[in-house]
Formats: sequence, structure tokens, C-alpha cells
Amino acid sequence: MIAHGKDVKVFSANANPEFAEGVCKTLGLPMGDCSVKTFADGEVSVTINETVRGSDVFIVQSTCKPVNNNLMELLIMVDACKRASAGRITAVMPYFGYARQDRKAKGRDPISAKLVANMITAAGTDRVLTMDLHAAQIQGFFDIPVDNLLGNPVFVKYYLNKFDNPEEMCVVSPDVGSVARARAFANKMGMGLAIVDKRREKANQCEVMNIIGDVKGKKCILFDDMVDTAGSLCNAAKAISEIGGATEVYACATHGVLSGPALERIVDSPIKELALLNTIPVSKDFTDTGRVKVLDVSDMFAEAIQRTYNESSMSVLF
Repeated sequence: MIAHGKDVKVFSANANPEFAEGVCKTLGLPMGDCSVKTFADGEVSVTINETVRGSDVFIVQSTCKPVNNNLMELLIMVDACKRASAGRITAVMPYFGYARQDRKAKGRDPISAKLVANMITAAGTDRVLTMDLHAAQIQGFFDIPVDNLLGNPVFVKYYLNKFDNPEEMCVVSPDVGSVARARAFANKMGMGLAIVDKRREKANQCEVMNIIGDVKGKKCILFDDMVDTAGSLCNAAKAISEIGGATEVYACATHGVLSGPALERIVDSPIKELALLNTIPVSKDFTDTGRVKVLDVSDMFAEAIQRTYNESSMSVLF
């Protein structure tokens, strides 16, 4: 896709090298030669094994688990490229960690998303390319350009091919905070929208209160930006199945964080299939259950990199 490849380099740290390989394959470029290792005491060591002077450099790194290690790898790789006189450095972060800490919910809370944005900028990053930020306003935390791609076109294509009668289905937001993204998804799918209203008693636990909208006798698709411990998603699935009367429940989310009891909860839930994007590597333990399907978005990121490199519009990707 890129004709003059000598001027563009794509590197990957250790978070998701398979994803970076998919990006490079689509672009028709070799993976940049670098070494990212860890000393015995945990320090990150980065070596760039090829010239990047004057090059347009793209560093692919999700800040997923282990979050802090992956973040430091990204920062140090950016610094290494900056000191090697790279022409422009773009941090390609399919998943932006710390995004849930985007406001002061109570006294003396940090705004960690802003802190991480400052660190990425201070390291020498010129642009950020990411997908489905937990809160759209995080783009404003950066003093550099941010392109926030949307994952819902991938899910729209997948489900329109999977189901024949979208009018007999319903998109469900698992909580009030996800209503805007669920509504956009429902509009593209040509489906109705329902909302699960819940009260969160404490972190990672929630109590379902009621369902806003009609899901009785319908196949429902729960739509969210991420699945962490899967508590909210599975509680919502149980509510629309047992209380709302939904006939089948499917779910999809951009980022499969999948921490703690997520596997057990998903297996024990009414969810027939959970579709995730490969912005974060998904463990084989989840895919082996037959309940989790992973969709590839490396092609979309490759096109975004192509457009960034060519200084062309990104709007077609939204």
C-alpha cells in the first residue's frame, strides 16, 4: 500500500506483536527491527536496530495487562526514536489504559488519564492513534492530535451478515453510561434500543434495577466499549433474559480486558456469544469455550496509518 517504504517504519513492543504483524502485512511493510527487554529488577530496555532518522515512525502498543510495563515500554520506545531523530512519531494504541480514570468522582481522586496523556506527550509523541476511548473527552487531555477510531463498523458488518431480520432484534446498553455508543450502533444496525438501569454499590459490582425498553421475544445484542471482570455485562444479560423475556442474548465490546472472574462469569451467563476486537490479546482459555469470538481490526488500523502517512482524511473510517 505504501510505495516509498524507506520513509515509514512500524515498530511493536511486547503488548500485542501479532496485531502489529497484521498491520504490517496489510501495509506490505516489514516489521521494524527492535529489541524490548527487561532487566532482572524490572527495568525496561529498548534498542532500535535500524535507522529511523527522518522517518515517519508508528509504534504499536496497547497499554493492557501488565498495564504499567506496557506503558513504560511505549514511553521508552518513543524516547529512543525521538533521540534517533525520527521525523514524526505516532503512538498506535489500540487500547488506551487508565481511560476509566478520566474525572474526579470523589474528593482527592487523581485524573490518571490526563497524567498518562501528559507522559505520552512529554516522551516526544507527535500523534496518537487509538480506538473507542472509554470517554471521548480524553482526546482533549492531549496537546497533540488524537485519532479515535470506532469499532462499531466492524460489529455492524459482522452482525448484519450473521442475522437476517434486524427488525426482530434489539441493541441493549448494559448501563446508562454506554447509551450514546449503543444508540449509534443501533441506528447503524436499524434496530431498537433498550437500556439496563443498574445501581453500582462498589467497584466491579452492580445491582440491576430495571429495563428501559421492550426486549420481550427478541434477540438482543449487548453493546459496550470494554469488558473487564464481566460483572456488568453478565448481570445485564441475566436481566434481559430472565426479567425482560429476551429469547437470545449476544454481546460485543471493543476491548476484552477480561480480568479476574471474567471467564467463569461469561461461561455461566446467558450470553450465547461474546464478540471482541483484537485490540487486546485474548487468552486461548476464553476462545476455547466457544463463547468468545475475536474479530480483527488490524486492517482498519493499517488504513489509518496509511492515511496518517499520506496526510489524507480519516473521516471515512468513522
